[in-house]
Amino acid sequence: MSLYIGVDSGTQSVKAIALDMDTGRVVAEARAPHHLIEGLPPGHMEAHPEEWVAAMDAAVGEVASRIDRSRVRGIGVSGQQHGFVALDKAGAVIRPAKLWCDTSTAAECAILTRKLGGSASVIRKTGLPFLPGYTAPKVLWLRRHEPANFKRLRHILLPHDYLNFHLTGRYFMEFGDASGTGFLDVRRRAWSGAAMDAVDGRVAECLPPPSASHEACGTLLPEIAARYGFPSATIVSAGGGDNMMGAIGTGNVVPGAVTASFGTSGTIYAFSRKPVVDPSGEIAAFCSSTGGWLPLLCTMNVTGVTEQVRALFGWSLADLERAADSAPAGSDGLTLLPYLDGERTPNLPRGTGVYFGLDRRTLAQGHLARAAIEGTTLGMNYGLRRLSALGVRPKEIRLTGGGARSAVWRQVAADVFGVPVVAMAQDESAALGGALQAAWCDSKGRGPAAALSELCSRSVSLDESTRCAPDKARMALYRKRQELHDRLCADLRGAFDAR
Repeated sequence: MSLYIGVDSGTQSVKAIALDMDTGRVVAEARAPHHLIEGLPPGHMEAHPEEWVAAMDAAVGEVASRIDRSRVRGIGVSGQQHGFVALDKAGAVIRPAKLWCDTSTAAECAILTRKLGGSASVIRKTGLPFLPGYTAPKVLWLRRHEPANFKRLRHILLPHDYLNFHLTGRYFMEFGDASGTGFLDVRRRAWSGAAMDAVDGRVAECLPPPSASHEACGTLLPEIAARYGFPSATIVSAGGGDNMMGAIGTGNVVPGAVTASFGTSGTIYAFSRKPVVDPSGEIAAFCSSTGGWLPLLCTMNVTGVTEQVRALFGWSLADLERAADSAPAGSDGLTLLPYLDGERTPNLPRGTGVYFGLDRRTLAQGHLARAAIEGTTLGMNYGLRRLSALGVRPKEIRLTGGGARSAVWRQVAADVFGVPVVAMAQDESAALGGALQAAWCDSKGRGPAAALSELCSRSVSLDESTRCAPDKARMALYRKRQELHDRLCADLRGAFDAR
């Protein structure tokens, strides 16, 4: 009779669930908000890590109030990737965390790339290019722009690591989330001396040694166990980045599964038993949080774009759905480059949004709404085609995130991607992944370990009522829209950079 708590700390809220491994069912869930810091210059996206802690304590506390707390055996934490949490020697936060969606570090990426001998050399040495979203350029940004704060720096953690630190008092980082820092050689699963030294010689002293994903970060601190009412022996698993935990929560732990997350940002990823390094650097050669690798594409603009359109017209989600459904596939030629927050794939930190094809017919609410859904999906498909070129060719894609709840969006995804898509029965996949990883970690400490795939099979299921198959005629239409989308992006690169 065992319960496991899964926590997912996202950009604007923390979700918590309780998973009963005896039945494989989620028996309680809760959510608590936190906030982005307002009023920052364009490109800067920051948050106070202390708010994540408060939100986690609130969400876990609410879940705990609905379950038999004595049955809890473990906690697994998922967190937004890449964010830089800077701590001093006492473990106190030095400044707000710069987040994954912060694109203010383009200059630092160029400096680091030059120091390591160019993009091809960086990929040879680490497996990944330096991108503005990653952690390494954020650390260099601190050194260049806030030298007094950099002088105080003693510990570099990622968002989920900081929450683990709050729970256990331990500085800990596992391979999956570590691979998104830009400091890890993903092939060897070891810190890259060249990458660390390119930022500063002190970085090596500030990073915890990377650990295997099946290891426990520790057990709950006595005061935290008392606050939650959980047993003092409750373990805290390694946890991982939201995409790594989302992979577990969608059963993407064996070769052949492919997951697409339609959240504020968009990701598509697949499990691999060996590194999948993209010479062009467009696909991230991440490690998974399961002992393998997780080749991944990421776009920064998905439901964030549709939410802007929805807010513009004062719509409910149902209104947005009806408006998008009222316009034809292809939006009568209206195309959106959805780069409201710059872009990561393709790498356009200074990119902006562009509606192309406006005329008296397409300057209409339904067309604007549908073009937003189509434009963000075409943006994700740009990366999916690159994944396919590297050997990851899906036969089906499992959908998660807010966009997956939209019937219109699911059909657009099937038609653009050209394969069937289906949503998950349990949408909080990252929190579910955290709970499953905690169960996996706990099983390794109690005799013969359960296979993670076996644990997933008990709790991960598809919602077959959401399955959509691609339509051949619309597939052909969207192939043409993709060509235009890519050509517009290429033509406007210089204009973006000149801003």
